[in-house]
Amino acid sequence: MTMLDLKQLKRLLKQDNSHLPSVKAALVGDTATQLLATAVRGAAVDLGFDIDLYEADYNQVEQQFCDPASELHNSDAQWIVLFQSTHQLLAQHAAMPPADRAGLAQSRLDFVEAIVTDPAWAGRRIICLNYPEIDDTIYGNYANRVEMSLLWQTRMLNVGLMHLAQRYDNLTIVDLAAVQSQLGRNVMFAPNVYVSTEMVLSVDALPHVAYRIVQAIAAQRGTFNKCLILDLDNTLWGGVIGDDGIEGIQLGHGLGIGRAFTELQQWAKKLQQRGIILCVVSKNDEQVAKEPFIHHPDMVLRLDDIAVFMANWETKVDNIRAVQQVLNIGFDSMVFLDDNPFERAIVRENIPGITVPELPEDPAQYLEFLYSLNLFETASASEVDDKRTRQYQQEAKRIELKRTFANEQEFLASLGMKARVEPFTAFNTPRVAQLTQRSNQFHLRTIRYSEDDVRQLAQDPDVIDMALSLRDRFGDHGLIAVVVMRPMDRETLLVDTWLMSCRVLKRGMERFTLNQMVDAARARGYRRIVGEYLPTPKNAMVAQHYPSLGFKPVPGEASQWELDLDRYVVQPCNITLA
Repeated sequence: MTMLDLKQLKRLLKQDNSHLPSVKAALVGDTATQLLATAVRGAAVDLGFDIDLYEADYNQVEQQFCDPASELHNSDAQWIVLFQSTHQLLAQHAAMPPADRAGLAQSRLDFVEAIVTDPAWAGRRIICLNYPEIDDTIYGNYANRVEMSLLWQTRMLNVGLMHLAQRYDNLTIVDLAAVQSQLGRNVMFAPNVYVSTEMVLSVDALPHVAYRIVQAIAAQRGTFNKCLILDLDNTLWGGVIGDDGIEGIQLGHGLGIGRAFTELQQWAKKLQQRGIILCVVSKNDEQVAKEPFIHHPDMVLRLDDIAVFMANWETKVDNIRAVQQVLNIGFDSMVFLDDNPFERAIVRENIPGITVPELPEDPAQYLEFLYSLNLFETASASEVDDKRTRQYQQEAKRIELKRTFANEQEFLASLGMKARVEPFTAFNTPRVAQLTQRSNQFHLRTIRYSEDDVRQLAQDPDVIDMALSLRDRFGDHGLIAVVVMRPMDRETLLVDTWLMSCRVLKRGMERFTLNQMVDAARARGYRRIVGEYLPTPKNAMVAQHYPSLGFKPVPGEASQWELDLDRYVVQPCNITLA
């Protein structure tokens, strides 16, 4: 993976992109945004979807948001990108009486909060770019003690935006300040371009900003990386463990290149703690490859951090495919890190969709390069994320056990599966929302819910909401299925949402879930359940879900099936109610 420059992004827009899924968005800014709009559209194509982008006229932010007759109000943009620049903040700061400057940040924050709480924007997501710093040196270093200084106000503004994003699910912050920190202000901003065009982002910076915006949208659409697959020799440590031995590999915080590998491992460890699945794929003897994880004092990563460990002499392509079989996630959710350009090329050519960063030759540059790619953008995080590695380690044991059974049903019965069914609660709301945002394959209508949406569903007396968890003798899968049913009429329920984690496919959980849905519907006097399948590029696996469970086609509705509850027979499964 390499970030494309502006010329390359423009070329992508000249090709036929009609086959790509399309989303509607808007860009509203207080400076010239034409080239940013082009870069955003090109970055979207590079990441696999097409953005139908409405670009507001120059410096029309307040008018577009505050005028009910504006083009923005009348657009059907699902995402609205708000770009208020530090240069306009600087101009406003300079024009204010000194006594009023201490309130500048709060006035901007009030404007953003008014947008995200305005019912006119309900159901839309606001993506707000934060403010790269401009040090006007009016006070020099003393600015850090002067509340009305531009530096103080800019920093307060950025912190305030973080707090707003914590409070409002429909607000996402794209961190322009972090991009400037990576690139440097001399790259981020070109004064000669600015004075002649009012464009505050340089041509070189535009792709970096565009990719950040598009990655945020992609994550909210459920497209993001879930797994980091790591090579070992000269990737996680310096040297070759089979040749150099455990004492000879380079690791540690002392002087030398070992520090680069240690800090890379620290980065990977933090990703694992956030919920990213770590796996190892290495051409090595397994026991030799595991030795540093067990015995080397400077190893940050340990075997408990690795969900699937594949060290053998098979090809890395075959081993990555084996990892995918255990994890049951798409290759387009995986990132593969390897120092060897030959191995990177082979994996790219043979596993479509997988992300393979083109690591620099010098390991000292690995981390800064990976930082610039922002590979693990997310739209949610929950307290259960750090348990994911253990869950996949348990799944590997289940797969090993399954090989000892000739009969699928005997294997399932041996697991001793027990399920818990509960409504949406304050405790499970973050995980329910996260599942709706992350699930793509087993997701019948692919509706995404924020935590606020989930709370509203829980309070609606007409809605039947279910959060289902599963455990077996190997461990707890956690919350793995979500159902929302809404009344269509007095006798009929519509399955608004039915999704399930792919970690529990082919366990009988879909049949258990349907039994629970039928019981809940009957308890409220309903006689029919209608299910709907809305196809996406990723959920083809559930195209026949409803027919396979005994639903019949709804006359005149190609995408809907119905279930007669009076004739329903309980579906057999090897799962009992906990």
